[in-house]
Formats: sequence, C-alpha cells, structure tokens
Amino acid sequence: MANPASAAAALTLLLLVLAGTSSAQLSTGFYSSSCPGVYTAVKSVVQSAIAKEKRMGASIVRLFFHDCFVQGCDASLLLDDTASFQGEKMATPNNGSVRGFEVIDAIKSAVEKVCPGVVSCADILTIAARDSVVTLGGPNWDVKVGRRDSTTASFSGANNNIPPPTSGLANLTSLFAAQGLSQKDMVALSGAHTIGLSRCTNFRAHIYNETNIDGAFARTRQSGCPSTSGTGDNNLAPLDLQTPTVFENNYYKNLISKKGLLHSDQELFNGGSTDTQAPTGR
Repeated sequence: MANPASAAAALTLLLLVLAGTSSAQLSTGFYSSSCPGVYTAVKSVVQSAIAKEKRMGASIVRLFFHDCFVQGCDASLLLDDTASFQGEKMATPNNGSVRGFEVIDAIKSAVEKVCPGVVSCADILTIAARDSVVTLGGPNWDVKVGRRDSTTASFSGANNNIPPPTSGLANLTSLFAAQGLSQKDMVALSGAHTIGLSRCTNFRAHIYNETNIDGAFARTRQSGCPSTSGTGDNNLAPLDLQTPTVFENNYYKNLISKKGLLHSDQELFNGGSTDTQAPTGR
C-alpha cells in the first residue's frame, strides 16, 4: 500500500475489469444506434438520487459489486424469488444491507421512455455505478456495454462468493481469486470503501475485541455501537471517517493508521502480503 495516491484510478480500472467479467463481447458503442440517449438518462437519475441522499452513490456501487460476484455482472441480484429459484436479495450479505433497488427501477423507467426494450438491467447497473463514482468526485471512464440479463439467480452463490466483513486475508484472497482477481485487484477494489457506511453488526467485534486498531478510533466508533449483540445492530458509521461521500484516497491512509472500520479492511494492512502492494490496477 505504498502508493495510495493512485487508488482512485486503480479502483476505476478494476471496476471496469469487474464489469467485463460477464461477457467477452462488450463495446462502448453497443447502443450508439439503438439507444444513444441511455447514458444521459442514467446519469440524470443517478445525480438526482445522490443529490437527495449522498449515501446512495456508495449503495449503487455496492449493488454492482454484489451482483458481479455472483454469476458475473448479469443483474441477477435484482431478481425477486420465483417458484423455480430463490433470489439473492435475502442471502446473508444482502439481506437488510444492499439498497438502492428503487433507484435502479427509476433508471430503468427513464431508459424505457427513451428506447423501450433495448437496454439490459445489467448494463444499467454498470453505467449507474460509474456515474455514482463520478458524481461523488471520482474519475470518469468509458463503460463497455452489451450484457444480457440473467433469468435466474443464485442464493447459495451470494452466500458463498461475497466476502464477509469478518474475512481474514487468506479468505479474501481466495474469494477474489475465484473471480479471476489478484491481490492487487482486491486491494484496488476494496478502495470502494472510501465512500459509504456500515452497520454496527459488521464491525462490532473489530472495535471491541481486536488489537489491530487505533485505540482512539475504536473508542470513537464504540460510542455509536454498543458492545451487546442485538443492541444497535443497525447503527451506522462511515467506512471512511473523514469523507464518506467523496471518492478519494483516505480509505488507504486510514488503513495505514490502523483506522479501518471493518476487520476485512484492516486485514489489507496488517503485516501480510498486501502491506506493500500499491493499488495500481492492471
């Protein structure tokens, strides 16, 4: 983690890599004839949603990440349960945690008005993730599109593939490797935690029971997260203490100062093999 200044650019590149895992035939001009207004329609709704609630940008990026880690970036996370399969929304990493579905629905409605039946929900979610990063101050990039939506979901995949906040470095490395991502990729993608909030239940053990954390920082977080399980579980704290609604590099600086909110975050700088891996992307 010797070069945190490159983190924003690295994460941008890795989001692009992650977004391409579901198809080998993607292009920036896929909708140039069939729906040239798709980008304007998506951007307008995303900007409006974030203007109403800054946190929504991080929520959309998280939706995208949780979707891509199960069956690829195919919008399977957006599917409700059916008679033939159990959806991913109620899986442990998602239940009561992922949010922003109503924004994606609003984007879909806006896009349908411009060009009905053309743009996939998988592409909408991918474009919305990019626009969320840009709206919150991050760099821009050209989104490759042309994905097809899944007709099924994987409840077990959501439970088994998405890294939990209690993960150690070995488990994190294994889960990212299963997606074809290296440790450097993992460090870069984890930089998405420069925005957003987390629930007390996800970081309680880290701030009360672990030693790889700055003492003053732990006490600050304890003030809003009671030690008793079941009490204040849904109380929120920023993943990036300083600027949770601005896309920049403080996340990495916090890890170096032992101020990572989640156990899994601090594992990236805890005497292991990722300590010296600058998030330079591919």
